[in-house]
Amino acid sequence: MNLFVFGLGYTAGHFVARERARFSSVTATRQAPAAIDGVALRVFSPDESDPRIVDDLGQADAILVSIPPDSGADPALAAFADVIAAGPARWIGYLSTIGVYGDQGGAWIDEATPPAPTHQRTRDRVAAEEAWAAFGARTGKAVQVFRLSGIYGPGRNAFEKLRQGKAQRIVKPGQVFNRIHVDDIATTLAASLDRPRAGAIYNVTDDEPAPPQDVTAYAAGLAGLPLPPAVDFDTAQLSPMARSFYGENKRVRNRLIREELGVDLAYPTYREGLRELV
Repeated sequence: MNLFVFGLGYTAGHFVARERARFSSVTATRQAPAAIDGVALRVFSPDESDPRIVDDLGQADAILVSIPPDSGADPALAAFADVIAAGPARWIGYLSTIGVYGDQGGAWIDEATPPAPTHQRTRDRVAAEEAWAAFGARTGKAVQVFRLSGIYGPGRNAFEKLRQGKAQRIVKPGQVFNRIHVDDIATTLAASLDRPRAGAIYNVTDDEPAPPQDVTAYAAGLAGLPLPPAVDFDTAQLSPMARSFYGENKRVRNRLIREELGVDLAYPTYREGLRELV
């Protein structure tokens, strides 16, 4: 199986590194030239597109899309829809976000819950999901959408922020977030490759939505690092982007990846994930 990845960032890079042996070849795009062992890299950015991508897609059995929308459209689909349609790809995975559900007032939701995006970036995500779904229906390609919760793992976790002195223990009563370890994302993608289902949408998330201040406190205790003082959300120093995340409160179920794909999360809560990372 030949794999093509649009956007070899943190999550897609972890998947490729873990699952490289299952692929005959891996080709991936980045916005700037780079070198990664075992991966043929191509430049794909708003300003440049490697002409070899057309031939690569003509040999790709699986395509993973891990780049954000640009001006409301998915860049990969906008540039290469006809090439992908004519190619042999029998599995296409689109990495999206649980942010498409918007604010649910802390209620439990699942894949049957309609999207209710509250920001332009998540409205663009919904548009990209719908465009890929329509492409799959039109071409007969098995397109799967993976809605990811807050991603953490090696190099991207509460310990890093604590060590750097950037962690805040922000308290907003009733606020919870779901999370997902990057390795559990890789497990889910690998399971889907073995069981493609056209039009599938999966929530890729842990079992326990939790208040962010609890996660910070648990990490500090594990690592023996100073616990940042509690800060009220209304007075916290946050970027507009970070503050917007606190405007969305929901508890996301992951039952479908378990029942349909047979996924057994290695890190069902933040506790297992942080204990492994410490």
